[in-house]
Amino acid sequence: MVNWAQMYDCHGDVDRVPELLARVEREDDAEAWGEMGYRLVLECHLVFPASIAALPRLVRLASQSARARELAGAIVRCAAGHQGCDDLLAGCADAIAEFRELLDRHLRSRPDDYLATFRDLLAVEEQYHWSAVLGDFADDFYQVVCPHCTVEVTIAIGGYGRYSAIRDWHLGDVDRRGLRPASPEDLSGIGRWMYETAVRDGEGVLADGIAHLFGQAECPRCASVFNIADEYAASNRPVM
Repeated sequence: MVNWAQMYDCHGDVDRVPELLARVEREDDAEAWGEMGYRLVLECHLVFPASIAALPRLVRLASQSARARELAGAIVRCAAGHQGCDDLLAGCADAIAEFRELLDRHLRSRPDDYLATFRDLLAVEEQYHWSAVLGDFADDFYQVVCPHCTVEVTIAIGGYGRYSAIRDWHLGDVDRRGLRPASPEDLSGIGRWMYETAVRDGEGVLADGIAHLFGQAECPRCASVFNIADEYAASNRPVM
């Protein structure tokens, strides 16, 4: 049983979230959903005890409510670092497991919000850095540091090309080198899961982008070759 008297929301209140949850459980109340989003996820992407406490009830609603699914996803995406909610989040393990299955079923239906759902599922898997940055590979850029000479390298995967380069703010991306995508059999871990999920669901552009993201790049400065995803994750994975 949640002790809501201790579950303050983004604005320091302890009474509004349980009232709002009760309202949306009775009916699809747009005004209540709007206020709940305002109280559970701060604009700077922080969550608070009431956000985590509300998660199990939101997950129960999520199979029938897109609003509940989206709000639960936003809470999970913002849980990196947990903002002092570690114990509360650990207590939501069953709800998070249920949410994982729900999101995967939704992906299999090939919905219009496929990428958003894919990113929510990455957050459920605690891959917060990929959840935050993964795009549709129409115009994606990633900044990494060469592990050999420490120069900042721009990685482009999209309509402008698939290359590594040195970004010059006057000349643009200079000294471009083509990326070397990973072959499916060489992928492992989260990269393999991401790729295979996209392929399973017929998301060819997403799968191809992931193969490039988890492939190799050549540094334009020192000509060394490195794994893009490894270097990006090393710099951007949150400290838990």
